[in-house]
Amino acid sequence: MKISQKGLYALQAIMTLARRHDQGAIKIREIAAESDLPEKFLELILLEMKNARIVDSVRGARGGYRLRRDPAEIPLSDIIRLIDGPLAPMGDAEQLRSLIAKDADHRALYEVFLEVRDAAAKILENTTIADIVGGGKGKKSVAGKANAIAKKH
Repeated sequence: MKISQKGLYALQAIMTLARRHDQGAIKIREIAAESDLPEKFLELILLEMKNARIVDSVRGARGGYRLRRDPAEIPLSDIIRLIDGPLAPMGDAEQLRSLIAKDADHRALYEVFLEVRDAAAKILENTTIADIVGGGKGKKSVAGKANAIAKKH
């Protein structure tokens, strides 16, 4: 799994919106400045996230973007999958399972890739935007949470 620069920008923008979740819609210019992101590229990212129903846009003088859901309800995996695709190190989980079934000579290698994918997916699916902006209610720190999830595997 590799997170692109676009994916990183998307996560940073979402974090900014989460920090200001109770303030209503935030202008693109403000999100870009606060997150140190290129404004034109951010427009494209926010439009993609709007089409995926992660953010809403509000028109008018008080317009801008806001999260559609509470930051505690948005796992990191939602953003990464939207922007960068599958979490697997190659292909997707189904493709890896197919290779495991078909390629006996390299089965062990594909099983390792699938385990890496599964471990990363568990961490990203169980870590919300609220967790990484410090708003996780009563949850462990992100690093502690990731370690606990990885140890279960």
